[in-house]
Amino acid sequence: MSAAPTFAFAGQQFQMLADRALFWPRHGALIVADLHLEKASWYAALGQPLPPYDSHDTLDRLAALAAGTEARAIWCLGDSFHDQDAADRIVPAVAERLRGQAASAKLLWIAGNHDGLSGGAWGGEVADELFIDGIVFRHQSLGGEMRPEISGHFHPKLRLNLRGRHVSRPCFAGDDRRLILPAFGSLTGGLAADDRVIAENFAGPYQAMLVAKGRLLRFPCSGNTPADATASRAVAAD
Repeated sequence: MSAAPTFAFAGQQFQMLADRALFWPRHGALIVADLHLEKASWYAALGQPLPPYDSHDTLDRLAALAAGTEARAIWCLGDSFHDQDAADRIVPAVAERLRGQAASAKLLWIAGNHDGLSGGAWGGEVADELFIDGIVFRHQSLGGEMRPEISGHFHPKLRLNLRGRHVSRPCFAGDDRRLILPAFGSLTGGLAADDRVIAENFAGPYQAMLVAKGRLLRFPCSGNTPADATASRAVAAD
């Protein structure tokens, strides 16, 4: 696993991982959002066949991060499954992988707006939200929430024009009170980090953040600027 810079949020120390996840050493918790498992099979059911490997690829990456961080817990912040009927389509091999992951690390599913969490949660537990050490974890940021909050749902992406080349990367969006995680799923789209829909979750300016070559890069967002940016706007933080 590549180097993971440490950053402070709500008085706690987290590690931001390059592969779209957080790690909280204090609790040994790997935190991800929006896995959207079984998205390809959902498209196939609609007559748009896609290679049926997205769930395995997502779980490969999740297992690698869990092993690399020696996670004792995995917290999935909603939309872990693409639709409410995913449990009926999930193949035995994927279900077995979920049960195996739950056996090696405590698996917590935070309910999302897409989820159809059932089947005993494959050995995990289901909750609407989690509140721990003064921070609330939920699927979608809640307007009026006064507590520090970590969530998912919006799939933020940083979109840059670098020397005339368009680059788009999943990123975190946050300020000192709220943090929105990128989508972890292998078959997920995204919304520009400075899009108005994301900006409305913050009281003022915020940042798009990602890890590159072991460094945490921060890009200012105001919600009132064009979606593209330039490399000169980046601020590196250890």
